[in-house]
Amino acid sequence: MPGGGSLAGGGSSLFSGFRVLGLYSNHVPHALRFHQKHREFYLVTAVGKCLHTYNVNRLGIVAVSNSLPDDITYVAADRMLVFAAAGKVVSAFARNKEVVMRYEGHKWEVRLLLPLGDHLISADCGGEVIVWDVQGGDEYLHLQFDPNTFDVTAMMHPSTYLNKILLGSSQGALQLWNIKTSKLLYTFPGWSAGVTVLQQSPAVDVVGVGTATGRIIIHNIRMDETLMSFTQDWGPITSLAFRTDGPPIVASGSPQGHIAFWNLENRQLVTQQRHAHSTAVAAATFLQGEPLMVTNGADNTIKVWIFDQEGDGARLLRSRQGHSAPPTTIHHHGNDGKNILSAGQDGTLQSFSTVHERFNKNLGHGSINKKKEKKKKKGLTYNALRLPAITSFSSATARQSDWDSIVACHRGRLAASTWNYQRCTMGAHHLLPPSSRRDTVATAVAITSCGNFTVIGSSCGRVDVYNLQSGLHRGCYGDDEKAHSGVVRGVATDTLNQLTITAGSDSLLKFWRFKTKKQEVELKLNAAPANMMLHRDSGMLALALDDFTLQVFDIETRRLIRKFAGHHGNINDMTFSPDGRWLITVAMDCTIRTWDLPSGCLVDCFLVAMAPVGVSMSPTGDFLATAHVDSLGLYLWTNKSLCGPVGLRPLPADYQPVEETLPGVTADEQEQEMTSEETDDTFKSADQLGAELVTLSLLPESRWKSLLHLDIIKKRNKPAAPPVAPTAAPFFLPTIPGLTPQFTLAAADEQETQSKVLSWGSMSQKTKFATALETAMDSGSFEHPLQLLKDCGPSAVSMELSGLVSEGSDSSLLMAFILMIDSMLSSGRDFDLAHGYLALFLKLHLRSLSQDPIAMETLHCLSTRLEAGWAELRASFDQSLCLLSYTKSALL
Repeated sequence: MPGGGSLAGGGSSLFSGFRVLGLYSNHVPHALRFHQKHREFYLVTAVGKCLHTYNVNRLGIVAVSNSLPDDITYVAADRMLVFAAAGKVVSAFARNKEVVMRYEGHKWEVRLLLPLGDHLISADCGGEVIVWDVQGGDEYLHLQFDPNTFDVTAMMHPSTYLNKILLGSSQGALQLWNIKTSKLLYTFPGWSAGVTVLQQSPAVDVVGVGTATGRIIIHNIRMDETLMSFTQDWGPITSLAFRTDGPPIVASGSPQGHIAFWNLENRQLVTQQRHAHSTAVAAATFLQGEPLMVTNGADNTIKVWIFDQEGDGARLLRSRQGHSAPPTTIHHHGNDGKNILSAGQDGTLQSFSTVHERFNKNLGHGSINKKKEKKKKKGLTYNALRLPAITSFSSATARQSDWDSIVACHRGRLAASTWNYQRCTMGAHHLLPPSSRRDTVATAVAITSCGNFTVIGSSCGRVDVYNLQSGLHRGCYGDDEKAHSGVVRGVATDTLNQLTITAGSDSLLKFWRFKTKKQEVELKLNAAPANMMLHRDSGMLALALDDFTLQVFDIETRRLIRKFAGHHGNINDMTFSPDGRWLITVAMDCTIRTWDLPSGCLVDCFLVAMAPVGVSMSPTGDFLATAHVDSLGLYLWTNKSLCGPVGLRPLPADYQPVEETLPGVTADEQEQEMTSEETDDTFKSADQLGAELVTLSLLPESRWKSLLHLDIIKKRNKPAAPPVAPTAAPFFLPTIPGLTPQFTLAAADEQETQSKVLSWGSMSQKTKFATALETAMDSGSFEHPLQLLKDCGPSAVSMELSGLVSEGSDSSLLMAFILMIDSMLSSGRDFDLAHGYLALFLKLHLRSLSQDPIAMETLHCLSTRLEAGWAELRASFDQSLCLLSYTKSALL
């Protein structure tokens, strides 16, 4: 390699980003808009640098916007456009997708937006308020406030107040401005508390004010009179919403995720919705004229509530929920590859569908005591009863309709929990060994292929077997009830429940009989294993060691068959391809590597921006799913080998991977451009692997297989009657004089007496192929005439070969063609074309060649070369057929 540098990669040649699952919302308040043509409400939420648009009726995603350079901090919408603030720039989106206008002029981060007719009002952290012209993008008005005296934290437009906006501050004061005349109309002294929310009520002149102390003030801004006030005990008001379908109800959100509903007529609390979100309620909005409320929060959840309960109570109608903390472990569930089980740091176990979001399932939080957990409905809280986050789990579909099919280990707990996938609930069993120490923790779990038993390993070295139907303990491995002297890092069972494989931190890999629980083989590893993965169909067992290396064992022979090294960080997870050919690993060095087991080489490697912590390959092989640090979503990567041929080659040890953009995030145009060096780095197959081999052409069979039968094909395709051209009508149609107009028939044109058959002399000019053949005979290189023949169809090839002999010409072109065929056979390339061209050539010119002794001698040499080539091929064919016949019939 020139310069001695390392080989740079060109991205992944095996996987390409497809989409992201499980991302719905963040801390940014949503925007609600009504489509006049569709007569439907649409919900717009911010997810990182993109906007997601959902229809409220089904909560199905209808659009994903293009990516912005920075994370979105605020979202607003009017009848036509959606506005998003990202950093110091405000962008306007049309059709919920592309950016059509950018508003640049702020010096600080924009945190508030308010569409008002043909204008857009934006406020930043530095006290700057700018009024923009939406269509032109120009500044219409510029206001500057001192953040120490009036820090703008809320903004709204009072109904029927033309060109007026109401601003709230963190100091508690309110100001009413006219944006057309740029005048301060009135200042409200406030209530000695910072204003967090301003919301217009259904009544004119009346607004709702939310404060940082938890007070809700219903104020008449025309009279500057407070009509009523409420106080919630959950901290600052994060959102306010008024019902518009009849009942005088106002809803208030809190940082704890609770929502309170207040009756404005009775001036009292009607009901409350506790734990509506696990984090702060970012926004709550009532649909105009409907008993529906939409909420979103930083817990990655969108919920639609309907008010059809007694006492104006609300119930959950539909929702879209993902993990509120990053997922740590993911596995595909089932053999169709359509569902992915994911356990997150938030303690929930969820199932995401790759087909549609309506098939998602939330199995919820685990509970130590489900009966006590139900007392939460009576107002009691039992957060201590919730199980901690899941560290590892295993699932099976064999008996999931009969009993629990998922077993999970929890952080810091010895008892493993069971889950029922079909009922989407936690199971009835807590699997606990008969005798153990208090500081023991369950570390590894595996369910047998039959779905009847589960094997659980613990930190004290125990490996226990449980029956899933009854939850009873069915024994343990080891003489002193200990399979290992250290922590059990991995357990697995084979397809037929004959073997149990365990790996421990004592650097030992042990094979046990599943039924008798007796140890069979013990293997010493080079380092302590971090995790273990078994591909049951092929019997391949992969181990990730603490020294960042991989070892693959065959469970039938109990031997080490492959060893891989290349990661520069802890290997977090790994998975096999469905056929067992590839082993895909992810590590803290932010790389995703694919190892080819038959060749023992690294065939694909690429970088990602965030370190991957989990990986799972679909049982159908179509998608690769990954989970990453500090990311709430599951990322899907398409397997390119299913869509077309992929040229995989072994990567060198000094291969430098290139970063791939995570799915769901579009890169900038500058990042998508590739230099010519990167484009030329793609692998190209050689024209010929070796001169001693026979190489076929890449042309279709119709180019050479039908050369000897062209006359039959032409005769078969000959039409029954020649096509007759229609008689051209004159511009003015002649008519016969009379009362009834009649057209006269035009006389038939006289046939031309001149013959259309050209004389042979007019066609005696040499073609381009004949000229190239003469030139190649002098130079000795027949590449150019051969390429001309390759570009011709069968009929054109027949015409070219027929024109090699003309009246009065010698046989030099015939000799040149024979030499061209001889050079093709001697090089071993285009073997099929050489035979096809030679067969047609002899059919056309064998009679004239038989009268030339020099030509016959050249043909005799050519025949000798043909027989020698076919003899070598025949010997190779016979040897291969003999070996194939032996392998079919022999008893091995």
